[in-house]
Amino acid sequence: MSVITILVRDNGPYKISVEDAPNVRIVDVNGRELQIAPGKAISLCRCGESKTKPICDGTHKTCGFDGSWVIPEPPPPPPAAP
Repeated sequence: MSVITILVRDNGPYKISVEDAPNVRIVDVNGRELQIAPGKAISLCRCGESKTKPICDGTHKTCGFDGSWVIPEPPPPPPAAP
């Protein structure tokens, strides 16, 4: 199985590239699969305000969403024992 990358866009959606999109299935609580247009990237809503959930419709730009996120730096290694 290949690795699928989900990019967390700064103050924007979760983005799945057009190359990875064919390997992604989005299924609702009833088991129905969301049909994704071939040759399209997938942008998933993070703000919760999209009218087309789970797909992003750009509402994050106008609803005051603050989704800045980066993976924290790892802590420094402990000092070497004397």
